[in-house]
Amino acid sequence: MDLVYIRELQVETIIGIYDWERQVRQTVSLDLEMGTDIRAAAATEDIENTLNYKSVSKRLISFISESEFLLVETMAEEIAQLVLDEFSVPWLRLRLGKPGAIRGAKDVGVIIERGERI
Repeated sequence: MDLVYIRELQVETIIGIYDWERQVRQTVSLDLEMGTDIRAAAATEDIENTLNYKSVSKRLISFISESEFLLVETMAEEIAQLVLDEFSVPWLRLRLGKPGAIRGAKDVGVIIERGERI
């Protein structure tokens, strides 16, 4: 399996359990690795034969910025399901972080893997 990836995509959204977090937009950061087969794209040099990371990024930016979640765990599950369903990805690894959420830490969050590696 080959991987198409997106690193440090940053999106502003409503995320958090505290009242003040429900009132302000915060930045979330994500890394996404998506299993695919790039051979057809490499052979044809046709963007239609690959997993288009720009299309995935635009969809995630739209989804995340328009959503509101209490937990990063819920957001991560929703993002993973969206990518699996809408982009026909068989497997993915997602790191979803909330930079600055903990004093003294650069970032906190979750890393999940979903789907089947082929």
